[in-house]
Amino acid sequence: MGQRVRRFGILQTAKVVGALYTLLGVVLIPIVLVMAMFSPQEHAYGTGLAIALPILYGVMGFIFTALGCAIYNFVAGFVGGIEVELEG
Repeated sequence: MGQRVRRFGILQTAKVVGALYTLLGVVLIPIVLVMAMFSPQEHAYGTGLAIALPILYGVMGFIFTALGCAIYNFVAGFVGGIEVELEG
């Protein structure tokens, strides 16, 4: 029989996912800059978006992960948590 994830630590989980999304945003900077170079309109994409992308990704990842963890913790209290099988 597997073990159940009863609850997630909201702040810690949100910090980790927010950091991961920030790193993803950093990886996407070159793609956004290349798109800006070949954009037919000057204001379509730009360096401002490239700089804001990691920050927006990180903040939104943090907020939505915290919200998702809080909802999971609430629902898991009623129906039980996600069952996982761990190898020892």
